[in-house]
Amino acid sequence: MRLPQQKLDQVLDRFKMIEARMGAVTDGTEIVKLSKEHAELKPVAEAVERVLKARSQVPELEELIALKDPELSPLAEDELQELKASLPELERGVALLLAPKDKDENASAILEVRAGTGGDEAAIFAGDLFRMYSRYAVTQGWRVEIDSISEGDAGGYKEIIASVTGDGVFGKMKFESGVHRVQRVPATETQGRIHTSAATVAVLPEAQDVEIEILDKDIRIDTYRASGSGGQHVNKTDSAVRITHMPSGIVVTSSEKSQHMNRAIAMRNLKARLYDQQRQALDTARSDARKSQVGSGDRSERIRTYNYPQGRITDHRINLTIYNLPQFMEGDMASMINALIAEDQAERLAMLEDEMG
Repeated sequence: MRLPQQKLDQVLDRFKMIEARMGAVTDGTEIVKLSKEHAELKPVAEAVERVLKARSQVPELEELIALKDPELSPLAEDELQELKASLPELERGVALLLAPKDKDENASAILEVRAGTGGDEAAIFAGDLFRMYSRYAVTQGWRVEIDSISEGDAGGYKEIIASVTGDGVFGKMKFESGVHRVQRVPATETQGRIHTSAATVAVLPEAQDVEIEILDKDIRIDTYRASGSGGQHVNKTDSAVRITHMPSGIVVTSSEKSQHMNRAIAMRNLKARLYDQQRQALDTARSDARKSQVGSGDRSERIRTYNYPQGRITDHRINLTIYNLPQFMEGDMASMINALIAEDQAERLAMLEDEMG
């Protein structure tokens, strides 16, 4: 993509204006606002300067080549070829920084995994998925904390909700939202027949720098006795908390040992659900003019199939099949996630091209 000079100049002009303004203002609120924009624009401005420097060197090198100096001209020609080879990548880097981006890219997230069709096998598969995500989180240096859990009768989970905290969680995990289908022979199957079952994944960004107003009159808070694992683990007090947000019908729960902690966790998860509802409405409005499978976040959509007999995982949104299912289920998801991010970047670049039209 050839970025217009005018667009690059606008970025640098804005960056210089912010720097000048930061040195002049005394209001604390405005200083914070300018500092945030300065931090966001700095990598863009630096990338723009690299592009402009490279572009300015092209005519200089061409002049040296035109001199036909037996020593300088061949060197200048080699340097020009290297520069022209690197310039498209420099410009693509700037384009990605300028392209419309998800403001929640760096947010932590709430991860929800629920068993779908398939009975006990669906719950076992939901457990496999949660383990896979937990292992991937470890490779990223993220922290996973379980907020609410409902175990399956034969293992796994009917539902499990967890907070995943760290840098860039939502940006990498948001493509996991949707229906995941598994094809395999269940452990209980005596005749070796392959069964198909499913689990649903939702990844919600934790609300950052956003005011989500929740009125007391709009919620009902119930306490109940959380189910435990038996023996000393049985919860003997009514410490679990269920919060119902009546205008939206959203219900959130938390079943740790402390009722005070459960209220805080449930309220945080409710805010994330309400914020996600706002995002979904906005995304729907924006996508009326264009259909996009990657990043649509449509949780009724079958996004991926895990085929155990063939050892493959297929992502249906980008038609990518990877034959490393055992490693993938151990958290080796980077190649799939990177491919989804690349597809998303391509779409964002296309949107930028449309804007510059």
